Amino acid sequence: MTFFSDTWVVFTRAMKLSLREPLWVVIGITQPILYLTLFGPLLEQVASAPGFPPGDAWVVFVPGLLVQLGIFGGLFVGFGIITEWRAGVIDRMMVTPASRTALITGRVLRDVVVLIVQAVILIACAYLFGLRVPFWAVAVGLVLIGLLGAAFSYLSYAFGLITKNEDAFAPLVNSLALPVLLLSGILLPMSLAPQWLQVLSNINPFKHVVDALRAIFRGEIGTPEALFGLALAVVLVALGAWFGNRVFEGQTR
Repeated sequence: MTFFSDTWVVFTRAMKLSLREPLWVVIGITQPILYLTLFGPLLEQVASAPGFPPGDAWVVFVPGLLVQLGIFGGLFVGFGIITEWRAGVIDRMMVTPASRTALITGRVLRDVVVLIVQAVILIACAYLFGLRVPFWAVAVGLVLIGLLGAAFSYLSYAFGLITKNEDAFAPLVNSLALPVLLLSGILLPMSLAPQWLQVLSNINPFKHVVDALRAIFRGEIGTPEALFGLALAVVLVALGAWFGNRVFEGQTR
C-alpha cells in the first residue's frame, strides 16, 4: 500500500507540473501532426507499390507515427530529471521514507498519461485525413503505445541520472533514437527496403512493435505478429523498469 500511495503522490505532483505548462504537451504533438499533414498524402501515392504492407496508407502510416510519439515522448523526459537533480529535488526526495520505486514510477505514469492524450489527438487528426479503424483497435493500440512510452521513460530517467548533464544526455538520446527511427519502418515500411536493410531491421525490436500496431489497426489482434509485438512491449517495460529502478536506488549510495 505504501508503494501505491507514494506512487500516487509523485504522480499527482508531476501531473500538476505538466498542467502548469501545457505548452510542452502541444509541442510534443506538433511534429507527428506535421508528418501526418505533409508526409501522409505522399505515402498515399506509393500505397499500390509492390511490397507495400496490407491496408491503406493511413493504416500503415499512423501506427508508425504513434510509435514515433511513444519513443520520442519517453526519451526526452530525462532532461526534466536532470533539472530536478541540479535543483536538489532528487536529493530531498531520497531522504524521505517514500518507496524508491514509487519515485520513478509516479513520474513514468505521468509521462504515459501525457502520451495517451497526445496519441488520442493524433488519431483524431488522422480520422480527418481518412483513417478508419475500429474503436477496440484504437484502445488496444493506445495500450501498446503506453507500454512503449513507459519503457522509454524509465530508460530516459535512468540515463538522465547517470549523465546528470544535458550536454552528455542529448547526444546519447540522439544516437539511440536515430537507428530506432530509421530501422523500425516508422515513416516507410521496411518491406519496401532492399534485403540487407530488412535483415538489419528485423534485429530492431521496435520494428516488430510497429508491425504489431499496424496489424492491430487492420483488426488482426490475434495474429502472431500482433501478439509478438504486445509481448515484446511488456518485456521492454519490465527491462526498462528494472534498469530505471536500479539507477534510482543507486542515487542513495
